[in-house]
Amino acid sequence: MTRDSSASSLIVGGGASSPRAPLPTLPPLSLYIHIPWCVRKCPYCDFNSHTASPVLPEQEYVDALLADLDQDLHAVYGREISSIFFGGGTPSLFSAEALGRLLEGVEQRIPFAHDIEITLEANPGTFEQEKFVAYRKLGINRLSIGIQSFQQEKLKALGRIHNGDEAVRAAGMARQAGFDNFNLDLMHGLPDQSLDDALSDLRQAIELNPTHISWYQLTLEPNTVFWNQPPVLPEDDTLWDIQEAGQALLAEHGYAQYEVSAYAQTDRLARHNLNYWSFGDFIGIGAGAHGKLSHPDGRIVRTWKTRLPKDYLNPAKSFQAGEKALTNDEMPFEFLMNALRLTAGVESRLYPQRTGLSLESLAEGRAAAEQSGLLQVEPSRLAATERGQLFLNDLLQQFLN
Repeated sequence: MTRDSSASSLIVGGGASSPRAPLPTLPPLSLYIHIPWCVRKCPYCDFNSHTASPVLPEQEYVDALLADLDQDLHAVYGREISSIFFGGGTPSLFSAEALGRLLEGVEQRIPFAHDIEITLEANPGTFEQEKFVAYRKLGINRLSIGIQSFQQEKLKALGRIHNGDEAVRAAGMARQAGFDNFNLDLMHGLPDQSLDDALSDLRQAIELNPTHISWYQLTLEPNTVFWNQPPVLPEDDTLWDIQEAGQALLAEHGYAQYEVSAYAQTDRLARHNLNYWSFGDFIGIGAGAHGKLSHPDGRIVRTWKTRLPKDYLNPAKSFQAGEKALTNDEMPFEFLMNALRLTAGVESRLYPQRTGLSLESLAEGRAAAEQSGLLQVEPSRLAATERGQLFLNDLLQQFLN
């Protein structure tokens, strides 16, 4: 899975206990489809991914995905899907035939918006020109390519199976296959990485002219090889220099930062991710997938699916592993932990529209965050200051009891 798509499932207490009104309108609806297999598990990866066997159970898994979706349909009757994201794992390990059958089955169940965005994650080592032409013919109109670095020693340190030349070719093949909208996923702060190393990667990415770049710092996550055997990472001063110089380079070449780690050319923002960050709704199907659905009566429910592929494919086990209706006290943090990642924030009126709670319920936390210089003093918007973007966790603490 790449950072181009990540739906948070964190639920914590906080905020004010106010009456919740019925939602005036339901938010846009997206679909996340999780395909959990990779050629090899990377040492930094904490996503729900598993090493693939020589033969993937494509047919069985597609059958399970559609059956999983069937069980969620009652909650989205009458709505249409505005975006679909195939995440993983490495979804491009699946054949075009399997993905075509899946997309056809989804559209038979839920109507697609006329301008639907359909994104597929892919790794350079899985690129095959014929396969990607077939993907494009299915209606998949956006790729997210997991490059991470173009430098062989850095790729080796990250446990990646492709090399720099394959990464460059992948971008060209994407364009030749008809994809005029694609993201490149890059990391910085890699083991022994210098400022020049990091900027070299960015310059190479920019030269390939993607419409979108996800550029984020490597972090050591629990339950990963790197957590237990941490590599030597750059010092904080170097990390800061990389961040500042990289952002300036991206801006110089027309990539506007619109989220903490997302940069896009004009009008090429990732619509699926924007729906996450603006507290939109999404169905999650597949092993370990998470979902969030709003109901007209004001209920907002998060769901999560059975995590292990073998259990997900077991007819004796339920697809859904659990669900939780968000309480009023949880709503401020749930909304703001996503919305405040956007550099421009969101319009203030979106909060009552998406949560059913009044803006006044945020007043105490908002005043404290503004006074500390973490939140912009702008009545019509909820937006972090530049300092607030850097200290987002501190900002969000203002909305916890």
